[in-house]
Amino acid sequence: MHSCRARDFWISTSFESGVMVSLILFDCDGTLVDSQYVIIETMNRAFRAKGLAPPTAEQTRSIVGLSLENAMAILAPDLGSADHLSLADLYKEHFATLRLAEDFSEPMFEGVVETLNRLTAAEVLLGVATGKSLRGLRMVLEHHGLREHFVTLQTSDFHPSKPHPSMIETALKETGAAADATLLVGDTTFDMEMATAAGVRPIGVSWGYHPTSALNDAGAEIVLDRFEQVLDLVGDAVA
Repeated sequence: MHSCRARDFWISTSFESGVMVSLILFDCDGTLVDSQYVIIETMNRAFRAKGLAPPTAEQTRSIVGLSLENAMAILAPDLGSADHLSLADLYKEHFATLRLAEDFSEPMFEGVVETLNRLTAAEVLLGVATGKSLRGLRMVLEHHGLREHFVTLQTSDFHPSKPHPSMIETALKETGAAADATLLVGDTTFDMEMATAAGVRPIGVSWGYHPTSALNDAGAEIVLDRFEQVLDLVGDAVA
């Protein structure tokens, strides 16, 4: 693996010239991985196991990116913290069950593998900042053979829920990257707000869980329509 210290690349003029990029952090669900079916089905099972009516698919999509306990507090506001924790535990149990199914699938979005390969070959530092657990994130990355691309993994096990900037702040310390030379690529308003709070550059993607208009309102500098467009953000650094 390449050295996990910051190296600067000039960003292309597609959205602002004269800014260097040392580190690109990615959200996971909805940005790298198409996990919508699994998340919604798991949430439905968790609520039913608790004797509750499941949230709508739209409601579940709206909380993707938050830590589980925070997500449950939004989806079940009439319940107390103990019940939110219980729902979070049920979610983990049912997710583990679904993962064992023969037809389990969390596919990468189109262009992810090729783009990450090119960024790594160009020695661009890459990381993940996600509401998933570290165990869940590692399983996804190892399943797709992508673990070696990332020099820093920040997850909900060790940080407050997004949009708190703790994940990004820790990634910056681990890599030595400057905040103003770091991009956060994500699909939710929580990602954009987290990036802004940490002083890094918020980059939205249109194929995830929150609409482009919401990402723009939350501070996205640009919203990408294809994963390969990440390559444009480092300009000539990627051949």
